Amino acid sequence: MTTALPPRFDITRPEIERVVTAFYAAVRAHPGLGPVFAAHVTDWPAHEARVADFWANTILHERGYDGSPIAAHVRAGNVQPGMFSTWLALFDATLTRELRPDQAAAWSALAHRIGRSMRAAVVDRQTHPGGVPKLL
Repeated sequence: MTTALPPRFDITRPEIERVVTAFYAAVRAHPGLGPVFAAHVTDWPAHEARVADFWANTILHERGYDGSPIAAHVRAGNVQPGMFSTWLALFDATLTRELRPDQAAAWSALAHRIGRSMRAAVVDRQTHPGGVPKLL
C-alpha cells in the first residue's frame, strides 16, 4: 500500500488556481512577456488550467498533470535568457499579493529552483560560457 505524499507546504488547490489566474492576467498586461505568451497561447482558460495542474502536481502531489514544461518552452523558440528573471519577478509579486507570507516564500523558492532548471534546459544549452550564442 502506498501513502500519498504530504503537500510541500500549506496551500489549497483553489489558492493555486487563484495565483495562476492572477499571474497570467499580469503576464498578458506585461509589455515584454505578454507578446511572447500571446504568440503561443490561444485559449487562456485552458492554459491556466494546465499550469494549475502542473503546480498542483508539484506542490500537492496530485496526478492531474501530464506534460513537459521544458519541451514546451524549447518548442516555443522565442524564449530568451532575460525572460526568466522577468517571469520570476512577476510571479513573486503575484505570490506576495495573493498569499500569506509563508505560502509566498515557500512557493517562490520552489519556482526559483524550477526556473533555474528550465533556464538551463531551454536557454543555456544554446549558449557557450558568457552567453555567446552557439551556431546551430
